[in-house]
Amino acid sequence: MLPRYKRVLLKLSGESLMGDKNFGFDNGVIAQYAEDIRGVVELGVQVAIVIGGGNIYRGMNEKETGIERAHGDYMGMLATVINGMAVQAGLEKIGVYTRLQSAIKMEQIAEPYIRRRAMRHLEKGRVVIFGAGTGNPYFTTDTAGSLRAIEITADVILKGTRVDGIYTADPEKDPSARKYTSITYQECISGNLKVMDMTAFTLCMENNLPIIVFDMNKAGNLKRVVTGDQVGTLVSG
Repeated sequence: MLPRYKRVLLKLSGESLMGDKNFGFDNGVIAQYAEDIRGVVELGVQVAIVIGGGNIYRGMNEKETGIERAHGDYMGMLATVINGMAVQAGLEKIGVYTRLQSAIKMEQIAEPYIRRRAMRHLEKGRVVIFGAGTGNPYFTTDTAGSLRAIEITADVILKGTRVDGIYTADPEKDPSARKYTSITYQECISGNLKVMDMTAFTLCMENNLPIIVFDMNKAGNLKRVVTGDQVGTLVSG
């Protein structure tokens, strides 16, 4: 079974790590993700990961939290490093070599983000987890994912969600919503389909970086995506 993509960036939300919990981690979810990631690494695919922090802290609502946006965003960046450490532990438990790189210096637990070093790790078959977003407030982890994917010359962004693709409306609210198998960047914008925040999406569009939105919670889907099966929705030019 030959992979269609040689190097991918897997974007996961922090909320996905919660499973059915209201906060923190579901060990079963992390174990399933780790097994799926190991499966594609064994195919020879180079895997980088960006994870959100919403299962621990969301700092965007200043009125609600009383914490100014920039300060809250830095707190959220630290949450992404905690998530990165959790996924790193899950991967290394089953024998997958990893490196955690942080956009904010914290040498005791993570390497600083250095593009060339990250690419060398990938070439050696290590999974590289990028923590702390871009290192700057006012940018989401979606934007961090798009930026890192472009920097490491990934072939595609794989956006793992709990929905199996992009629909004409929210399928959890509208049972008549139709799923797209493929869609252009421009159609996403004109249809106001929120695949990513606009900064992240524009980065992908300007650099012609395809995005595949798929259900990461279904075991085996990640391998199906990287081997070219019709899973989820492809966004491209």
